Amino acid sequence: MAILKPFSGLRPPIELASQVASRPYDVLNSDEARIEADGNPYTLLHIIKPEIDLPVGIDEHLPEVYQKAAENLGLFKSKGWLHKDDQEYLYIYAQTMEGRTQYGLVGCASVDDYLKGVIKKHELTRSDKEEDRMKHVRITDANMEPVFFAYPAVAEIDVIVADIVSSRKPEYDFVAADGFGHHFWLVDEQTTIDKLVELFAKIPATYVADGHHRTAAAALVGKEKRANNPNHNGTEEYNFFLAVHFPDNQLRIIDYNRVVKDLNGLSSEELLGMLSADFEVVKLGTEIYKPEALHIFSMYLDGLWYKLTAKPGRYNDNDPIGVLDVTILSALVLDKILGISDLRTDKRIDFVGGIRGLGELKRRVDSGEMKVAFALYAVSMQQLINIADSGNIMPPKTTWFEPKLRSGLVVHELH
Repeated sequence: MAILKPFSGLRPPIELASQVASRPYDVLNSDEARIEADGNPYTLLHIIKPEIDLPVGIDEHLPEVYQKAAENLGLFKSKGWLHKDDQEYLYIYAQTMEGRTQYGLVGCASVDDYLKGVIKKHELTRSDKEEDRMKHVRITDANMEPVFFAYPAVAEIDVIVADIVSSRKPEYDFVAADGFGHHFWLVDEQTTIDKLVELFAKIPATYVADGHHRTAAAALVGKEKRANNPNHNGTEEYNFFLAVHFPDNQLRIIDYNRVVKDLNGLSSEELLGMLSADFEVVKLGTEIYKPEALHIFSMYLDGLWYKLTAKPGRYNDNDPIGVLDVTILSALVLDKILGISDLRTDKRIDFVGGIRGLGELKRRVDSGEMKVAFALYAVSMQQLINIADSGNIMPPKTTWFEPKLRSGLVVHELH
């Protein structure tokens, strides 16, 4: 059963919230972070991308970079740009994108839940990326950024959340530069906090939607701290980590598409001929085509869009992995025809989040950078849950959640 724990959050004052809040560390590189932080001393990027305050070109994994994160966190606290709540609360964090709003419960998840598999994952993590985030957590002694969890929707929780957001003014309420709205409430009534914790305890499992490396790092640092504390009793803050929990029926996964640099020595005609063995191939013309159903793909080649429909028998709808369109495309096109067997390491392929639109696929092919592009129908939340429940792992670059959580609205300290 899932643990949801209230905590004393470290938060910005209301007048600085929109300036402190930043995009997550892993959606922009160092150069982009420098540009985004230019002229804004308050942005959390100074802590989660601290290399921006050191010489250009510095290796972001050097000890002095992590040390800078700790120094900057101390600066933010001393200047009052982040201050700690004097009581333990839960929080509500809502995001609005294209007229849709999703409401998440902010509270601490349990290290034990992660280690025992109550918190379920659907992606593999890389040890180097885990260690990077572990170093950041160790030196700041905090979860600076939340992870993005989903849980099976509970009507009674929905009612409580709806009552709070309809009856109170948000603590923070702003629209970020990307046009997405961010809204944040305190849940400060003890009876309401207790009820939410009680309802959450009846949920059999939660699911990592976005932030697998941050989740693993937080849990592993908590495990380390236990081992190093002879007086450990299980109630310490390091036994918990910061998460925003969204009901699964409010979340939308958008498509995650592929672009490939060459045709593996084939001509366009040869590629189309080989595709026809496993797909019904229809040439559509120059107008952008977005797949409208599972097992239908879009391909952009030589200035034209094609509809590819996988033939019966080429997929297994009874297998949580075999049913995925990323599995079908990888097996029947990328590996079988184009010779790309390892999506994690092959430099001939790149991935484009659907938030950029299919026009981005066209642009990258038309520019000559890429030779062919494939667009996929988005994975559903139910598919993600089925895979996590079965203990399977999704192929790389399968899910893209949008909008991303803003970092800096609340921080969880481990002491």
